[in-house]
Amino acid sequence: MEDFSTHAHSPAHLAVSHHDHAALRRIVSSLPQLAKAGEVFTEAESLAAELQADAVSAVIDRRDVPGRETPLHLAVRLRDPISAEILMAAGADWSLQNEHGWSALQEAVCTREEAIAMIIARNYQPLAWAKWCRRLPRIVASAARIRDFYMEITFHFESSVIPFIGRIAPSDTYRIWKRGSNLRADMTLAGFDGFRIQRSDQTFLFLGGGHTSDDGNLTISPGSLIVLAHKEKEINNALEGAGTQPTEAEVAHEVALMSQTNMYRPGIDVTQAELVPHLNWRRQERTETVGNWKAKVYDMLHVMLDSALCTGNSDGVCEDEEHGVCDSQENGSGGSYEKCESNGVVKDKKSWLGWNKKNSKSNSDDTEDPKLLKKFSKLVPEGSNQILVDQQKSTSEYPKEDTWGC
Repeated sequence: MEDFSTHAHSPAHLAVSHHDHAALRRIVSSLPQLAKAGEVFTEAESLAAELQADAVSAVIDRRDVPGRETPLHLAVRLRDPISAEILMAAGADWSLQNEHGWSALQEAVCTREEAIAMIIARNYQPLAWAKWCRRLPRIVASAARIRDFYMEITFHFESSVIPFIGRIAPSDTYRIWKRGSNLRADMTLAGFDGFRIQRSDQTFLFLGGGHTSDDGNLTISPGSLIVLAHKEKEINNALEGAGTQPTEAEVAHEVALMSQTNMYRPGIDVTQAELVPHLNWRRQERTETVGNWKAKVYDMLHVMLDSALCTGNSDGVCEDEEHGVCDSQENGSGGSYEKCESNGVVKDKKSWLGWNKKNSKSNSDDTEDPKLLKKFSKLVPEGSNQILVDQQKSTSEYPKEDTWGC
């Protein structure tokens, strides 16, 4: 019998550990109600709503217990769908990770708790949309107060330890314009196909103030995120369908796909990381000219890389797969590389938060559409420790082209 005395300081954990659903409902009912989508319009209302959300999270999302488990994690481990339902209805954050790096949803899928996985999958999309709507007025107001700018961020990876890392690791130049509460970002890095980098000339437009065409026939609501694929001449609203309550059939299909798909949890621990100037062969600090700026080059030492795998056909146990350390004290520039799964592109019903995104292929022979894999396996650029970053340019350095055109 597990000793839950270490959870006594957390009423929510204690109620879940004793399967005391009445006590858990009393705890939840005493908390402020989270603002729903469409109820927050001004910056002041957004700030007030965030304070309420923080108060709720401090009770139902706390992780100051052994294993850094939230009450939702504990409900999954104790196979208690009723507690999971109560917590999700109160706005529990399913994406928080325990000490092993797994979210409550991932734990539910790994342990074959399909009922709890369906509860989480049914609620997380509307909850995430409500959170976005709560924060949007504050984001727009804050963006409007920042002065307009144009900026380029260039990154690439180098290593004296790993050969050809520059060809394998990702590299790109991000061009970013900010005007008013609107933001535009141009990039070419689209994904990975095995060791090959996929490129796509694309633009992301965040229209904080919305947009209305000159003839009035087209209106884009404030806070919209538009994705333009220039080569394909496609325009998509990334937030289309956001907040829509999924049907039970969609939720069941979603959970079934998760159960059949390998889940990866790549991680990087930088708590012991250290940035030190990179030295050239004369033992002097290395500098490079980036645009009009003179930039220093730094090495990052003592970075721990680890990954975990939960296979769709396993017995539900998620285990660490491998560990590595990036340490370049002796070699001057260290790095580590882990093999990444290839990506596929699947088009399906439009939605948000991964219901139809670019997906990672499983290494199994499943014929089901693995569209949920990317949700759990965001690729982390692993390997190099040298990053060159362009500095911010002044507004006078805007390119003469119309930055908001397609």
